[in-house]
Amino acid sequence: MSPIEQSPELEAKLQFLQSAAAHAGSGGPVESIETHMSWIILAGDRVLKLKKPVRHAFLDFSTLQAREFYCREELRLNARLAPGVYLDVLALQWHDGTFSLLPAQRLPAQGQTVDWLVLMRRLPARHMLDQRIASGEVTPADIDALLAVLVDFYGHAPAVAVEPMEYLQRLQREQQTNRQVLLDRRWQLPGSAQALDRLDAALRDQAPALQARAAQGRVLDGHGDLRPEHVCLLKPPVVIDCLEFNSALRQVDPFDEMGYLGLECEMAGAPWIAAQLFEGCAAALDDRPGLSLLHLYTAQRALLRARLALAHLLDAVPRTPERWPARAQRYIERATTALDSIGAPGPMRIETPAQAPGPSGRAPGRPDR
Repeated sequence: MSPIEQSPELEAKLQFLQSAAAHAGSGGPVESIETHMSWIILAGDRVLKLKKPVRHAFLDFSTLQAREFYCREELRLNARLAPGVYLDVLALQWHDGTFSLLPAQRLPAQGQTVDWLVLMRRLPARHMLDQRIASGEVTPADIDALLAVLVDFYGHAPAVAVEPMEYLQRLQREQQTNRQVLLDRRWQLPGSAQALDRLDAALRDQAPALQARAAQGRVLDGHGDLRPEHVCLLKPPVVIDCLEFNSALRQVDPFDEMGYLGLECEMAGAPWIAAQLFEGCAAALDDRPGLSLLHLYTAQRALLRARLALAHLLDAVPRTPERWPARAQRYIERATTALDSIGAPGPMRIETPAQAPGPSGRAPGRPDR
């Protein structure tokens, strides 16, 4: 390529990636999905993921070098819970006015690398956990199979050397950001201020328990974004789309992740899953934190999800702006019920699918990956 030839803009890259020329031999139509942080291109049995050149407080994809690094991290980290799904890192090459895709191992090449992508095997949509919940086809046996994968992962995940006070302060910092977004006068969401105040008080009350989790080595390098839309109920199940871009966000108590997945399953219409996850994880890991701590984790995640729903409205051109206030309100209400349960006596009850209410719609995404 001539040194004076300009690199193509994002629109030109997307036009190529959405064309049949980028997917020779894959078969089937080309589909694309825009998320908060990426473009997902689906063609035949493969998926390409192009990271947007964006910068947020929690990630930085703004440079070509950063996107290459995090593509490689995505490949490496997702091999833990999704073996055989993340296949390669591809270089998007620009040479003599045309694009091509090359595996990273075939570089250097004649062209200029203008971006990087992750190549994945396409998973069957009908077996994603959120879809199985929506169709009423998820069973306790499915959740047991998922638990077997997760507890094996947690059993082998390295403990993170985080100071007990730092672990507590991370949750408190999240609360400060929650306040900045949820109390913005543009939203006027009922109950948000009360829920925030109550979670502040719960964090103070549960500070010894939270710090003990870190001191005992219970904080691990986990997944970081364990939601139903990231779980595919194959045999065995796989879990995709871990948080590759921020190691601190992956440093979690397994019961925080269990509470998060249980929360999202409940919001999607399957509340019985939460207790099965907790009981199964507690038995398999021989670790039974207090229920108050689990309810605290659930409340914290619910307010985080409310904040991230509203964060879509802070974009210059929000996608589907009508969706987010109502979604945020649902999470605020769920945080309130979790806070009500802190200190309440009695064990968690595992409901059967027959006892669970019918599907209530898909839960909103974290600033979508």
